[in-house]
Amino acid sequence: MVMTDDPTLAERVRLLQQYGWRERYISDTPGGNSRLDELQAAVLRVKLRYLDEENECRRSLAQTYNTLLADTALSVPVVRPGATHVYHQYVVRLSQREALRTYLRQETIGTLIHYPAPVHLQPAYHNRVPLVTPLLWTEEIVPQVLSLPMFPQLRNDQLQRVGERIAHFYRKKVTES
Repeated sequence: MVMTDDPTLAERVRLLQQYGWRERYISDTPGGNSRLDELQAAVLRVKLRYLDEENECRRSLAQTYNTLLADTALSVPVVRPGATHVYHQYVVRLSQREALRTYLRQETIGTLIHYPAPVHLQPAYHNRVPLVTPLLWTEEIVPQVLSLPMFPQLRNDQLQRVGERIAHFYRKKVTES
């Protein structure tokens, strides 16, 4: 905790504690993110007992998403051979991100765009590390990625509804064409 009557110092501390953000997801200055106080550490100590179980639950939910979204134009997460995925987020890629996001919002299904600008283009990090080659692929896909609901307590009926609404969105697009 920092207490000050200096508005400049207060602003600097706020920036440092939240990734250097003045605006959500835009880092103006290098910063961190540490919200773990003693109470949260105690809660985490209990929750860690369930981590493997919750990760397995997320993997199961992701497999259901993969099945539900198989007949859509979405690119779904891929797990490389020899690797595992915990699906902290279930991020899909599509060319009509804003149209799908708006449609899902109207259907009361929340989505997020976690990283609207790649780190190497954030004001705080731009030109900080010289790039050997441009990150064109990263820059190309940033406006195409969308995070769907993903958390261990997501019920199967909720997951099914997300999948059905996305499938409906694509069927609607086909009939409008």
